[in-house]
Amino acid sequence: MKKKILIISGGISKERIVSLDTGKQVAKELKKNNYSVKIAEPNFKLHNVIKSFKPNIIFNALHGQFGEDGYIQTILESINIPYTHSGIISSAIAMDKVLSKKIFIKNKVLTPKYLIYSFDESKKNLIRLIEKKLKFPVVIKPINEGSSVNVFICTKMNIIKNLKFLKHYKKIIIEKFIPGREIQAAIIGSKKLGAIELKPKRKFYDYQAKYNPKAKTKHIIPVNISKKKYNEVMNIALKIHNLVGCRGVTRSDFKYYRDKFYLLEINTQPGMTRLSLVPEIAAFYGISFIKLIELILKDASTNK
Repeated sequence: MKKKILIISGGISKERIVSLDTGKQVAKELKKNNYSVKIAEPNFKLHNVIKSFKPNIIFNALHGQFGEDGYIQTILESINIPYTHSGIISSAIAMDKVLSKKIFIKNKVLTPKYLIYSFDESKKNLIRLIEKKLKFPVVIKPINEGSSVNVFICTKMNIIKNLKFLKHYKKIIIEKFIPGREIQAAIIGSKKLGAIELKPKRKFYDYQAKYNPKAKTKHIIPVNISKKKYNEVMNIALKIHNLVGCRGVTRSDFKYYRDKFYLLEINTQPGMTRLSLVPEIAAFYGISFIKLIELILKDASTNK
């Protein structure tokens, strides 16, 4: 008998729509393959839904804050039902761009130079600090958001204007902008799934480039790099997946510039929509969508 799967999707983050789409796509595929499936929101009714449905596994289809930062994981561990994707600590580390960068640097994984900016600091001093430590252009972004939400590439001329869009975060991370190719590498369980290159028509692979079909981002697979370089990027992705203590599927985002890979971040809840990269990578390497979902379910746990 096939297992009963409860999918949690939606939520209140800025990635709610993407999460709903992920939940819908996963549910559709599971139902097609004779699983008993229910979708629930992560709200006050969740405990009642779990109690009545009695799932064998909970599929975490949430994205963004409260879904992939350790918050929902803490709730799920108290229920003691296996849930998919990474656990409390690894989720919190991966979602925190400063904390994860410290792990990258400590373990000699190349990542763009950065500084942290608090909005109670002088903006004039910030420009001087950037010119001294990073040089323009730079990337400004929230410390705890996903899907390139509120990410801006800034020059000296427009950074003050763009900072206004992020002031409600209180603190942000500012990175040295690395030009070059966008390469993303996926890991499933303890195995290397594969990599894909993205050529966005926009300035970079932002939220619109990821989720709007009209953005017409070009997906290139297999990636046109040497076997040595391909193995290198996959080894880095696996190394970070293990160091952060992830499980299930992760996707690491890189910039490839002057023969070097710069790790931008690791994503513990990659999308599973029609435009998502992990299902596309899996399909290229002969892993169907249902097989990918079943591999994620297989790695579900009640802790870590």
